[in-house]
Amino acid sequence: MLKQVAEGVLVHESAFLQSNAVIVQGHAGALLIDPGITGSEMAALADDLRELGRPVVAGFSTHPHWDHVLWHPDFGDVPRYATARCAGPIQDLLSQPDWKARVAGVLPPEFAGEIPMELLGLITGLPAGAAQIPWTGPRVRIIEHQAHAAGHAALLIEESGVVVAGDMLSDILMPFLDLGAADPVGDYLAALLLLEGTAGDVVAVVPGHGSVGGAGQLRARIKQDRAYVEALRDAAEPDDPRLGPSAPLEWLAGVHQRQVQQLAQRGQPK
Repeated sequence: MLKQVAEGVLVHESAFLQSNAVIVQGHAGALLIDPGITGSEMAALADDLRELGRPVVAGFSTHPHWDHVLWHPDFGDVPRYATARCAGPIQDLLSQPDWKARVAGVLPPEFAGEIPMELLGLITGLPAGAAQIPWTGPRVRIIEHQAHAAGHAALLIEESGVVVAGDMLSDILMPFLDLGAADPVGDYLAALLLLEGTAGDVVAVVPGHGSVGGAGQLRARIKQDRAYVEALRDAAEPDDPRLGPSAPLEWLAGVHQRQVQQLAQRGQPK
């Protein structure tokens, strides 16, 4: 089912971890951002868009994790974009003869048989520093940063006032840092500053996973994510509703502990 979150912007929520596919409507068709997750969901989404008279004319992946680089034949053979730093790791993965086995190893078991991998990752990296998605619809500004994954991009749909946050600003997931980066905490805090700069006229924020936030929620979610990351930096216990006894997902406590441990190990003298 499609939900309108602002003029010309629709969201489809997947059964897997409240994953959000975002549709931006243009005169000639639709821009599809982070589609997923199962084949049946994507086929139904393609049907819905055809019924609206908005077939897919372009795609965009916010970052290189498997659940953000999926595709379905019913969306058509159209350009699929990402930042250059996002496309690079996916192209490296697809060049490996065992790439399907590698991806299969990280898929959620309850959905693994329903996730189509044939068109996974067939994205084109935009030139470094590209400021917007090259399509014929409303201007969609690219805000590239290095939080969560290299080449991660948030998107600002300017005329609708919608921020598509990728895997940030979730009400159900606390920040997942890119622990392979040189400065995962610094990267995350820098990305939050960039997102804060868009907050003036935003009427909705769409996280990669979780509930869509209305006007005012962008600043609130930035504040919450910043508090969590600063607690990690300061080796303090975060006061975060996404963790603890009332957490919506009990396994997040384990992810949090792994982040604490790995950051502590990085800080130890060699």
